[in-house]
Amino acid sequence: MARLDSFRPHGVIFDVDGTLVDNMAWHVRAFDAFVSRHGLPPITLETRRHTDGKRNREVFPVLFGRDLSADEIRAFEDEKEGTYRLLSRDGLVPMPGLVQLLDHLEWHRIPVAVATSAPEANVEHTLREIGLADRLRVVVRGDQVTLGKPAPDVFLHAAGLLGLAPENCLAFEDAPIGVASAVNAGMRCVAITSTFSAETLLSADPPPHAAVRDFDGFLEGAGQWMREERVDARGRKANT
Repeated sequence: MARLDSFRPHGVIFDVDGTLVDNMAWHVRAFDAFVSRHGLPPITLETRRHTDGKRNREVFPVLFGRDLSADEIRAFEDEKEGTYRLLSRDGLVPMPGLVQLLDHLEWHRIPVAVATSAPEANVEHTLREIGLADRLRVVVRGDQVTLGKPAPDVFLHAAGLLGLAPENCLAFEDAPIGVASAVNAGMRCVAITSTFSAETLLSADPPPHAAVRDFDGFLEGAGQWMREERVDARGRKANT
């Protein structure tokens, strides 16, 4: 975390799947059911290294090995993502330390946003399931920008909505493609090792600035600005 110790972000931008919530096991189960129904090869971790974080319009042609029409992609997305939402219902919780980090950021008046490749129905479902829909209101999806991850568009748009320069933002991601998107946007990026190992993430091109197991891990090693004493409006002191 030394590379981030002196960096005080003006805004923080989160990916959703595998970052806000450790939910990739539900996506794996949904994809396993999907490829089985369609007679496709199993999805390996190596396949996921090149697809996790991408939009469905880019993932499904890879799985089928051919170009797909917009109608086909829409039908496949409804099938697979509907399965994910069904499987994960009542089974999602915030990543450890996430709520505490959001509390810290709110105290420091640091705004937050979401930048994700997930479709709208999934974003709404996941944020509602983890109880953070009201706290994470600034959301940018991959279908709202020209280019999906690893292009920087979704993170740049999120920074723009916060009114911030990207170099003043800190991003959290869990996949090499997402890390590339954030770093390509000019942001500092912390990788969450919920899906890929720290070794895999730190050896990616480009690599994140740090890799931690979850937000508890980030808070344990965060910079001085996260450890400073807080003083409320009445002058009372409380430790962060």
